[in-house]
Amino acid sequence: MLLFIAILAFLIMVLLSFVLITGFTSEREEVNLRLKALEGMDEGPGTVIEEEMSVPFKDRIVTPFFDKLSRFFSDFFPSTTIAILDKKLLNANGFYGLSATHFMGLSLVVAIVLSVIVGDIMFLTNKPYNKIMAYAFLTFAIGLFLPYLMLEQKITKRKAALQRELPDVLDLLTVSVEAGLGFDGALVKLSEKMKGEMVDEFTRMLQEVRVGVSRKDALRALAERCNVQDVSLFTSALIQADQLGVSIAKVLRIQSADIREKRKQRAEEQGMKAPIKMLFPLVFFIFPALLIVLLGPAFLQIFSIFAHK
Repeated sequence: MLLFIAILAFLIMVLLSFVLITGFTSEREEVNLRLKALEGMDEGPGTVIEEEMSVPFKDRIVTPFFDKLSRFFSDFFPSTTIAILDKKLLNANGFYGLSATHFMGLSLVVAIVLSVIVGDIMFLTNKPYNKIMAYAFLTFAIGLFLPYLMLEQKITKRKAALQRELPDVLDLLTVSVEAGLGFDGALVKLSEKMKGEMVDEFTRMLQEVRVGVSRKDALRALAERCNVQDVSLFTSALIQADQLGVSIAKVLRIQSADIREKRKQRAEEQGMKAPIKMLFPLVFFIFPALLIVLLGPAFLQIFSIFAHK
């Protein structure tokens, strides 16, 4: 069993190394193929084998193998799990361009590679067979969930960035609309003057509106992609204002003030938590050092007095 896993992991690692090599040399290969095509224009069409071999190794072998492995592994999970993973990838703004199925395949590859590496190291150090299998399965489980932990960390960082950038974005939108621009024009001005995750989301929303998506659907899609409470409340207010005919400038002004007040409250909350967070470092690291510096000489003198007596 361990030998089979080792052979499988070796093959996967070889394929991944070919992916990296072909990724660095793909541009050169494309140039060479074009030059060969120009040289052979007068020689007539090539054979089927030549056309097949002209395709890069990554597209011929690695990508189909990874697709089959991903589909095989994803078949063990219900469709609801795939849908939840799709939503998480949407909230993270993608994970290296992987779909939900390919993400599961990546987690399987990482789990196999890590478990085989740990198993081989323990085998070379002459560990008992039962320990090798136990640690290999434990590493397999850790490697299986490692990409999901990275995905959750990326989602958390992105949500924090969206929440941090939202007040400034709303201020610029409010000023632009109150200056006479329409909401779409304010979004264009926003994309020109600012950068960030929130700006990218509004730019994507503007592009969706330009290709024919209704503003209501584009705003709902924006709220679903961000999955942040403040953004959801803001988009709901804009949708309601658009349906009732309320002035967007007034809505933006109210939402901007409300978001800034919430940011102030969150800052105050973090400030009130600071003393509690500082308590443990003070007790376990700073206070012992202070006691040693301040009371150490006194204790030494007391010990020396009692020693002489």
